[in-house]
Formats: sequence, C-alpha cells, structure tokens
Amino acid sequence: MFKKALTLICTAALCLSLVGCGSGSADTSNSNNGTSADNVEDSASAATVEDLKAVKDKGELVIGITDFEPMDYKDADGNWIGFDADMANAFAESLGVKAKFVEIEWDNKALELSSGSIDCVWNGMTLTDEVKSSMDCSNPYCNNAQIVIVPSDKADQYQSVESLADLNFAVEVGSAGEEQAKEHSLKYTSVTNQASALMEVAAGTSDAAIIDSLMAAAMVGEGTSYDKLTYTVGLNSEEYGVGFRQGSDLVEELNNFFKTSYDDGTMTKTAEQYGVQAAIIAQ
Repeated sequence: MFKKALTLICTAALCLSLVGCGSGSADTSNSNNGTSADNVEDSASAATVEDLKAVKDKGELVIGITDFEPMDYKDADGNWIGFDADMANAFAESLGVKAKFVEIEWDNKALELSSGSIDCVWNGMTLTDEVKSSMDCSNPYCNNAQIVIVPSDKADQYQSVESLADLNFAVEVGSAGEEQAKEHSLKYTSVTNQASALMEVAAGTSDAAIIDSLMAAAMVGEGTSYDKLTYTVGLNSEEYGVGFRQGSDLVEELNNFFKTSYDDGTMTKTAEQYGVQAAIIAQ
C-alpha cells in the first residue's frame, strides 16, 4: 500500500530547488537606496531572534502540530510518533532539550509562532507563498502532492481535474488542499484537519477530499482505516519545511541538523519506519 502511494508521490512531485524560504540575500548593488553591504549585514544581525538561547534556557522546544499520520500522530500509549515527531525529538535532543508537542489550529500557525506560544511548526507543512511570507523556514526535506480522495466505487468517474467540477470537497482550513480547491474553483467546505476531511468522505457528507499524498499513503486504501476510499487526481507538486519566527537563529541549527541526519543515514532510516523514504529530499 505504501509502495503504491509513494509511486504516486515520486511521479507527481517535481524536484524543486533546495532553498529555505528564509534564505533570500539582499541586493546591495543598487546605490539609490544608500544602503551598503556592511549596513545590510548589520541590519540582518540586529534582526536575528535568539530563539536557540531561549529554548535552551527553558529546556524544551515547543512544536506546533496537528494529528497528521504518518508525520505526527499518537501511538497506543498516547505518545506522539511519526516521521516529523521522531525527527523533532532527535533535533531537540541535539540541542540538549526535550521536545514538547502542542496541537494547534492549523489556520493559526503563524499567529502561534509570532505570539511565542510555540517555537516552530513541524507538521508536514507545505512551503506555500503564504507560509514563506509569514515565517522563516528550513530547507525542504520532503516531497509531497495534493491529491483527490473519493470512494473507491466511484473512482473511475473522477480521473481528471475537469471531472471534479460538480463535486463537494472537504479540505483542511488554511491548508495547501484548501489552496488547491480555490485555485481550481472547486466547491468545498473547510474542516478542522485532514483526518476530518477523510471522515466527511467516508460518511458521505462530502463527495471528495483533498489531502497530502503522504497522509493518503498511511490512511487510505486496502489495509487502512479508510479501505473504501482511494485517490485519483494529483493536483500539484510541493515540498515540506519547518517554520520558525522570522529572524530565528533556529533555522540554521535545523538545516545543519538535517544535513548531518541525511549524511549519516538517520533521516532515511527514520523515514523507512513510516514508509516515506521515497519522498525524502537530499540535504
């Protein structure tokens, strides 16, 4: 089942540039604004947010998440597990602190960050333009796509974007799935999370859902909780990243951690536990 879904990911997701969304460089060649390269450097330094020290002082890294298998979800004992959760625990350990997972309203993730309620958003977060304008982000670490979920017995009817026009969709509020619904002018209802979107389709209260392909690999199809649902149309290709406050010095720390984890095989080994290894992006 994972193999089938991850084949979809590999064919649908295009290889994009491995550039973190907080890494743009200033143009110092234009003398009209009177800003020298030295001044730009001083300004950048002044804008740095010392989250690393704050995290170490309090002894914990507070991570904003939602229930999103296989990235962040609870085991039988109520502990948060998943590819993102395991990597977050390892990152926190590398900083000498503990990871604390806090469930958030996904549509409020930028507000949660800016208010200081959480230190980062680490939950299979798509690097959309909106995300990149509201927070500083890590380098991309995982490929993904937004895909259409429908009842298996109706899948043959919905094999193209054009065939979706009359369907009523369920999408997670503030998600990349909601963006795709808007972009393709589809009728939709916003729900709390992607798991709720699947429940809507299973219950027949929505015709279809738009969710992440990685979630579909874990939750849709034969042998899963939603064995009467399947996926059909891939709507886009995208990448996941981790979000921090603008100017946060934790971005560089995480990028270095990702590179080390990729180089020593830890990232791939962790991904294999959750069947997402085909989606991992080289660091």
